[in-house]
Amino acid sequence: MHEFQWEGNKRYNDFSGYFRSKFNGRVQKISIDAGFTCPNRDGLRGTGGCSYCNNLTFSPAYCNLEKSVTTQLNEGIAFFTRKYNSMKFLAYFQSYSNTYAPLENLKLLYEEALLHPDVLGLVIATRPDCLTVEILDYLQELADKYYIMLEFGIESHLNSSLDWMNRGHSFEESVWALEETARRNIHNCAHLILGLPGETETDWLNQAKVISQLPVENLKLHQLQIHKGTRMYQEYRQNPESFQMFTVDGYLDLMVSYLELLNPEIVVERFVSEAPDELLVAPRWGLKNFEFTAKLEKLLEERDTWQGRLFNAGDFS
Repeated sequence: MHEFQWEGNKRYNDFSGYFRSKFNGRVQKISIDAGFTCPNRDGLRGTGGCSYCNNLTFSPAYCNLEKSVTTQLNEGIAFFTRKYNSMKFLAYFQSYSNTYAPLENLKLLYEEALLHPDVLGLVIATRPDCLTVEILDYLQELADKYYIMLEFGIESHLNSSLDWMNRGHSFEESVWALEETARRNIHNCAHLILGLPGETETDWLNQAKVISQLPVENLKLHQLQIHKGTRMYQEYRQNPESFQMFTVDGYLDLMVSYLELLNPEIVVERFVSEAPDELLVAPRWGLKNFEFTAKLEKLLEERDTWQGRLFNAGDFS
């Protein structure tokens, strides 16, 4: 089919297949709430947080900042081991910006997680502006012994969109963070939202080209969603015509075109986000993540195309 043969002969570089191959078995991330905040919440770079953010949309029930890291790990591991006999685990510091604290505080939290006998490493969700050279050097030391991934909320390659979302950082800071992690052999993941107001299909396809030129290892994509309890929800209620919400078919078409331009070496962790039904306002597709992915895989097959088919290593447009 093409020069890249990924796990399971899929037409894109699939995250679950990549992880099974890397760890020789099933690996599950266990989410941890360690009580962090963000610099666009506490006043350092702004207040109110990102306009789209409601942490309840992605925090599982066993996450509770009143519980220790070890307790949260034990509860998460117990939940998954009831379903699967043999698994390995990564501690996933997920809620808010999990490098936004003094290094001595981070060491206590990270090293408590790594002391757990069933934990192979850390996945740390954070912002690209919440890193120091000191923190990066420490994570590089950990990466010599454990699997360490920094998951960056990049959201858009356009600074105008980042300003509109109240992100409080620039795309240039995202580029710096990706380059610094790659230089230290720390794994990274870029998180991006497609469908932001003011952006166009041309912008999203250019984004695929821009991201493909950066040292991105893993990629999380998702469609713009409106969640209750967010500033964006209020803006949507006041001016719904400024939000062009994707249909399933429209987003499927975009994902095919995006994948065709994407560097085939980038591992795609997800294409869509799935929020709790009671919090989701729009778009209401009624699809689980795996159902959307199955539709996308079928469409790639029908069109006989694949990730990277149109990738150009010298394309910076």
